[in-house]
Amino acid sequence: MSTTSTEPQPTEPPSRALRAAFRAFAAIEKVGNKLPNPFWLFWILAGVVIVLSAILAATGVSTVHPGTHDTIEVQSLLSKAGLTTMVEGAVDNFATFPPLATILIVGFGIAVAEASGLFTTLLRRMVARVPGTYLTFALSMTAMVAHVAGDAAYVTLIPLGALIFRAAGRSPVLGCIVAYVSISAGYDASPAITTTDTLLSSISTAAAHTIDPDYVVTPVANYFFALASSVLVALVITVVVEKVIARRSDLDPDEPVKALTAEELKAVEVTPEQRRALRRTGVAALAFVAVVAVAMVPADSPLRGEHGSLVESPVITGMSVVLFLFFSLLGWVYGRGVGTFRTANDIVDALVDGARSYAPILVLFFAISQFLAYFKWTNIGNVIAIEGAETLKGMHLSGWTVLVGIAVLITFMNLVITSGSALWALAAPVLIPMLMLIGIEPETTQAVYRVADSVTNCVTPMSPYFAMCLGFIQQHKKSAGIGTLASFTIPIAAVVWIVWVAFFVAWYLLGIPFGVS
Repeated sequence: MSTTSTEPQPTEPPSRALRAAFRAFAAIEKVGNKLPNPFWLFWILAGVVIVLSAILAATGVSTVHPGTHDTIEVQSLLSKAGLTTMVEGAVDNFATFPPLATILIVGFGIAVAEASGLFTTLLRRMVARVPGTYLTFALSMTAMVAHVAGDAAYVTLIPLGALIFRAAGRSPVLGCIVAYVSISAGYDASPAITTTDTLLSSISTAAAHTIDPDYVVTPVANYFFALASSVLVALVITVVVEKVIARRSDLDPDEPVKALTAEELKAVEVTPEQRRALRRTGVAALAFVAVVAVAMVPADSPLRGEHGSLVESPVITGMSVVLFLFFSLLGWVYGRGVGTFRTANDIVDALVDGARSYAPILVLFFAISQFLAYFKWTNIGNVIAIEGAETLKGMHLSGWTVLVGIAVLITFMNLVITSGSALWALAAPVLIPMLMLIGIEPETTQAVYRVADSVTNCVTPMSPYFAMCLGFIQQHKKSAGIGTLASFTIPIAAVVWIVWVAFFVAWYLLGIPFGVS
């Protein structure tokens, strides 16, 4: 589509369905804005658990564990034992919270790579010089890789998408939309292992211990599905954008698209020095993987688990440390190549900056860890899981039907609770044990959560990155508003949700492993 016309283009009025969607999202935004910060939300939920535990304990609510046949009674947090647990256990609750150390260790490695400039250059390299025919798919697939960088992908890739599309003579608004939707709607899909994998798996493992104390959900438990999903989501976004969104008459920016300035070209192009550094970094990455792989070949290798197991090897169970070493190595090699890292102290500075960026997460984790500890100690989660499983058995629903129902539930919850870790911390303690009791593995439950947790990220105005994307779009189209962005993202999200859920159901029914478990 040409974006160079100086004639104003007529704007088609939104359809009745879109107007209804705008009203719905306005209501969601109104309700969501009244919700407290997630930190206070979990303390409020903790207070609800305290009161509810006292009421349920006083009325003698209990259930019978289907495996051990032991009676499980709800315990009151307002009892002497409960109050002692809340006071004495606060420090341990936080210190032993499964995702805490994991997210910090992996985050340190990512901080080194990010401070070196590796991620920014790599993303530019992946989409620069791509033929126009494949530009949308290339940008979308780059976003899938960019999930390694976490939320930093939004800051880097959305403005880069605008520049890349503008350089190709296409609408920079469309470039912003493609980058934003690809990052957000496919957030839990990636061809690489990300912090999301380690974070979700640690929460899932803790939830599974309710039923099986020895159960472990590895960081690569969903890798096969996430890898395939990244390609699928990128393809779906490409088709919807090229066949529908790109043909809209209201996509053009306020001013004709101009050639990139020298400064803008510099922001897109990769210099010879950066290309050489990227090549050296690629060699380092291959060498790291090769060394680890070769070291795991011998049956008696210390990098194998008990009885020579690969799944229970230190490499898998200690994936957070492996990722830390991997990203730190790549960041150091690239940083030395381009001069962003000159001494060992530069690495320390990058680690310190990375620690600062995780301060909001640590604050949130303190509240979540206390809530989950209260929830677990009271046995409320056990009662809900066991009774819920019995109800599902009585309904004689097939496994895929239950999982699709969960996908719908999480999808709507994600419109308001946009933090993936917070939402999974809230849902996993109930969903994973309940579905384990009806024969659905935690890896499967986690996989369907990843689908539902991702897609609506791009349509909810509660996401801070929704406003960020809108800000980038308004640099090219000042008349754009929340409704404008929603009208672009809703159709894409709807198609991605339908296709991705159908893909999950097919994967599940075919019995394909979701990853290494």
